[in-house]
Amino acid sequence: MTPPVRITPVDDENLLEVARFLHENLNGGLSVEGWARALVPPWQTAEPTHGFCLQEDGRLVGVYAAFYSERVIGGRQRRVCNLAAWCVLDGHGAQGLRLLRALLASGADVFTDLSPSGSVVPIDLRLGFQPLDTTTDVRPNLPFWRPRVRLVRDERRIAGLLTGRDAEIFRDHAGAAAVSHVVLLVGGMPCYVMYRRVRRKRMPLFAALVHVGDAALFARGVGRLGAHLLVRGMPVLLAERRVVGGPVGFSRTVQGRPKLFRGADVEAADIDDLYSEITCVTW
Repeated sequence: MTPPVRITPVDDENLLEVARFLHENLNGGLSVEGWARALVPPWQTAEPTHGFCLQEDGRLVGVYAAFYSERVIGGRQRRVCNLAAWCVLDGHGAQGLRLLRALLASGADVFTDLSPSGSVVPIDLRLGFQPLDTTTDVRPNLPFWRPRVRLVRDERRIAGLLTGRDAEIFRDHAGAAAVSHVVLLVGGMPCYVMYRRVRRKRMPLFAALVHVGDAALFARGVGRLGAHLLVRGMPVLLAERRVVGGPVGFSRTVQGRPKLFRGADVEAADIDDLYSEITCVTW
């Protein structure tokens, strides 16, 4: 008889086992220790688990990692589940769908899927997910900027410059492994920027914006950011318009990779890339 396949939460007890499974079967570029650190978010959350896994005869055959957070969305406190790394061994695809169903039944109010593979997108759409507009401006990073724009990257100084929502976002993501933080001082006014290094065609030469605190200040300070990124080996900036708040000058426009969400009384404008695998998992 075929051994039964059971579904269990990803928790602190099996975290290293899950990390090893993802290292060996999904992304070997991230170490086992790196996976284990990435799966535990730096922000506070009431959810003690990190997704679900499939076990057959005592061994892992599938994992769907998730990041949970409690956020104000659409004017209401919501429990958010970000669907992250989904990996199922060959021959267990049908069982793998149980992982997705378990996450969707976990009690969250809002779900995001911000890095789905091409085969996952149609599954999401059939389950009621809606696509986000990922129109992206691609801008070369050049060694020129306005002299009145300064850039701060020391995290202690950043913490002292930010207030309100940006200060909260920075505190929650300061320990996130996949993002970097800077503040652009434009005429003395701070604009908080979070970005991550990304690969395109296996080349880690791109910086993708994850959060921009002030669209108007960013438009004036983007050149200084570009110079900062250039000397760090990222000659190209990827700026999704929904993140930046509009088009970016001196760029060309492309359609970004799919991102989707699902939730009652939630609009696309309410969804961002924060509190997710975008900020925690490098690839």
